[in-house]
Amino acid sequence: MATGAAEAVEMRGALMRLRRTTGLPVAFGGLVEPGRQQVRISELNGTATAALSALAVSSGNGLGGKAVALARPCAVTDYSASRRISHEYDAAVAAEGLRSVLAVPVVVRRQVRGVLYGALRTAQPLGDRTLAAAVEAARDVEQSLVVRDEAHGLLAVAHESEPTAGVPSGRVWEQVREAHEALRALAPRVVDPALRAELLAVCDTLATAPAPPPTARRVRLTPRELDVLTCVAAGRTNAAAADRLGLRPETVKAYLRSAMRKLGAHTRLEAVVAARRAGLLP
Repeated sequence: MATGAAEAVEMRGALMRLRRTTGLPVAFGGLVEPGRQQVRISELNGTATAALSALAVSSGNGLGGKAVALARPCAVTDYSASRRISHEYDAAVAAEGLRSVLAVPVVVRRQVRGVLYGALRTAQPLGDRTLAAAVEAARDVEQSLVVRDEAHGLLAVAHESEPTAGVPSGRVWEQVREAHEALRALAPRVVDPALRAELLAVCDTLATAPAPPPTARRVRLTPRELDVLTCVAAGRTNAAAADRLGLRPETVKAYLRSAMRKLGAHTRLEAVVAARRAGLLP
């Protein structure tokens, strides 16, 4: 799945959740076009026409453009009559019959990446609960974009660190291990199955280079056992591993005990050494 398509899926899911949690009849949104200061409306949910489809909203213009320029939520009770916004997009809004509208920016690392809208076809105030739900939906998209950005960055580092011949130097090998641990921690949080599969495939490549002895490959750990052992290999405590992986400390202990049993290890260090000999960790 291409990056743009995956981001559109995240936006679509957030709009569906926004309507479900608020009861708003209409929700729509889009992402900032690369290299341009405008949002392209790409996702519509509950609309009756195509008037808003592919609409390009420039920063500062209309309600959404104001949210982009200010990097904060904005709302109006009667869109066409509001004096708080400019009116470049009145025709499209009127064609859809929208009156009360809110716009919430999607902000990642202080940069606006998109806008989520929610709307009513009647002129009435949108309460704090509705605005809070819209902000929460935008945060979901933000978190997804952060994970994707981190994942792509780590993939680039991991691909650059893949050894092509012989055994890597100590410095490079430490970079490989750091990238491996970060990728293992990120993978379960990635919604896009194609990207998640790519992350795990790179993890496997890093873990098995240089190739281990064939007889050492018989040990099989579950993905979560390997996630925990990867954190342990990075020197993290059970509590720190739990926080990084989104698990309870007791669950981390259980996975670690299971991994140690399979590896025939009696200590955490023995487990890490055995996993590396088995080609499960870099």
